[in-house]
Amino acid sequence: MTTTRRTNGLIQVGLPAWVYLPAAGGALFVIVPLVAILLEIDWANFIPLITSESSRAALLLSLQTATASTAVCVLLGIPMALVLARGSFPGQSVLRALVLLPLVLPPVVGGIALLYTFGRQGLLGHQLDLLGIRIAFSTSAVVLAQSFVSLPFLVVSLEGALRSAGTGYEHIAATLGARPTTVLRTVTLPLVLPGLVSGAVLAFARSLGEFGATLTFAGSLQGVTRTLPLEIYLQRETDADAAVALSLLLIVVAAVIVIASAGRRLTGRL
Repeated sequence: MTTTRRTNGLIQVGLPAWVYLPAAGGALFVIVPLVAILLEIDWANFIPLITSESSRAALLLSLQTATASTAVCVLLGIPMALVLARGSFPGQSVLRALVLLPLVLPPVVGGIALLYTFGRQGLLGHQLDLLGIRIAFSTSAVVLAQSFVSLPFLVVSLEGALRSAGTGYEHIAATLGARPTTVLRTVTLPLVLPGLVSGAVLAFARSLGEFGATLTFAGSLQGVTRTLPLEIYLQRETDADAAVALSLLLIVVAAVIVIASAGRRLTGRL
């Protein structure tokens, strides 16, 4: 059964009643596992579990590397999204597919690809090693691994925003004599700022939870490459209570970031 109502003279069609059933199933599919974590938490020792030296080091490293990788994604993703959304050249669809490939690749495959590119015997790593620059199994490797898997999230979000915004205002600015760089700075980027913020938040959240590529390319050295997801994995083998507590901590941090971003975008629309 579908309900209809009239708002400001317009007839608005409601959703079929049956849609709510699979929607509720999908919501439960996400919520129930989170509730299961809450039920398994050792609340009496929760604070000591998440404030141990290794846990604090892993959380701090995760926040630092996720911030750095998000900056990398913004610096590289904005030009890439602009080229894909506004450019027109042979092979554009192929380039888009390659840029988005990390979305569907297993993270461990991405880690192996990075290792054979920046490792000591890799495609570029050998030359870098001759210059005394070693990337693999360092904090820089963590940032690269996180950037590799997170960049497509920002590109997809920003490209979609650019296509939705259209080019009308840009054409007007160009007609009035604005140079391309001026149009980009004063018209295009402010127009798609919500999409850029959304993409950056997605990239940060993805970086914060990255595991496979990081482990493969950067290893697990405490204070150097052991991010919070790696710490959770190791704790699971030795201290299940600590692993569950740290999992909840990671969920809370990611949720706060996403909710704060959503609230900021909503405020901006009002």
